[in-house]
Amino acid sequence: MLNTKKFAVLTILGALAFNPAFAEEKSAALVNGVSISQSSVDMAVKGEVAQGREDSPELRKSVRENLIKRELMSQEAKKLGLDKTSDVMNEIEMAKQSVLINAFLMNYVKSHPVSDDLLRQEYEARKVKLGDKEYSARHILVESEDEAKAIIAQLNKKVKFEKLVAKSMDTGSAAQGGSLGWAVPSNFVPPFAYALKTLKKGEYTKVPVQSQFGWHVILLDDERALKVPTFEEVKPQLQQRLQQQSVQKAIAELEAKAKVE
Repeated sequence: MLNTKKFAVLTILGALAFNPAFAEEKSAALVNGVSISQSSVDMAVKGEVAQGREDSPELRKSVRENLIKRELMSQEAKKLGLDKTSDVMNEIEMAKQSVLINAFLMNYVKSHPVSDDLLRQEYEARKVKLGDKEYSARHILVESEDEAKAIIAQLNKKVKFEKLVAKSMDTGSAAQGGSLGWAVPSNFVPPFAYALKTLKKGEYTKVPVQSQFGWHVILLDDERALKVPTFEEVKPQLQQRLQQQSVQKAIAELEAKAKVE
């Protein structure tokens, strides 16, 4: 049975077989006189290998067979005139556009590599933002300042934090006793982060902390030195992020220069 997922990929690749520019290429198969080029097979195999399959005679045979089936169905569709319908013509155009977009993106990334200097600058900037400590904190989130003040008043009277956390609007953390786990301050909104860093272990905020989410009462359970990953450990992620930013900037520049009516 034909693998439809592979078929979708091979449909685009198979368009190469109809391009006169490839007429002199080595043929992997002739289907009713139409050549399937060896380069089409090689490209399809490369795609399969990239997804984790091993390049083998069995894989190449399977790819070739799928290309032949694709060609047969494509020829039959043309006999039926389906290639002339508006829906199919639009889909073909969209497929061509997708291939061109992918080619543009690959070419852009290749011609605009992210330098190690820029990656290291980004790494150092992120290290500074992370700081040198991480905190284990709990909080109670309520709707009004008066509610938060009432909770603080109860804490001042030695009422346990765990008994008050059920009032929290943050039901996710409330189910964990208000715990937010270990995190760096930059993971939180600025007012919360600032208040957190002013606390000592075991202390809670004596004044309610307001954020866009409501009013917080924060308790610091513990703090410890932050172990920051090395540059080499995060380099791939940094490279991907900076490449994405570069591509987004290039697209924005194209949009700015384009005449769209």
